[in-house]
Amino acid sequence: QVHVRESGGGSVQAGGSLSLSCEATGRGLKAVYLMGWFRQAPGKEREGVALLNMDGLIVYTDAVKGRFTISRDTQDNTKKAVSLQMNSLKPDDTAVYYCVVETSMFDIKRVIHTDGQELKYWGQGSQVTVSS
Repeated sequence: QVHVRESGGGSVQAGGSLSLSCEATGRGLKAVYLMGWFRQAPGKEREGVALLNMDGLIVYTDAVKGRFTISRDTQDNTKKAVSLQMNSLKPDDTAVYYCVVETSMFDIKRVIHTDGQELKYWGQGSQVTVSS
């Protein structure tokens, strides 16, 4: 069993920056294979934002490339924690951002382009609001 705890987000004007953090805890920690974020804007489907796997591969959706950076906390190898630094934010980035954790092997180059429904463990969601 894996629990997902996320924090961060908030409100900012266009061009500003925010960050999100996510930590996986629980008995299934050693089996964690991928972590990252999806987001869902009002009236829209959930979409992938940024994912990484424990092999070191990182993928982003095209809309955030060059602006968002996902990174893993490597100071403690026993910890499964990631952060998402979001720069040059746009009103279109406004959404609830969900951290996702998965213990099975998935092709993150494929999964980033889905709605994530096949992934198992989700955080409670963090609101990110960008005003123009």
